[in-house]
Amino acid sequence: MSSENTGNSEKNFVATLILCILLGSIGVHRFYAGRIVTGILMILTLGGLGIWVLIDLIIIATGSFKDSQGLPIKAS
Repeated sequence: MSSENTGNSEKNFVATLILCILLGSIGVHRFYAGRIVTGILMILTLGGLGIWVLIDLIIIATGSFKDSQGLPIKAS
């Protein structure tokens, strides 16, 4: 088993959560997680007029948010 495809992301959970809270409407947390395309979409829609940001905030807080490689960003 390769350690690259198992476990949690190397991205910091707290940093992702704070970026979503402070700059979520422009998708900074998605750029941080390596999800560039959806980050650009968040800029264009201002975070889905706030709805997308709220959903992302809940997903991040529950530990279900994934980085660009599909690894969950969870608190250690």
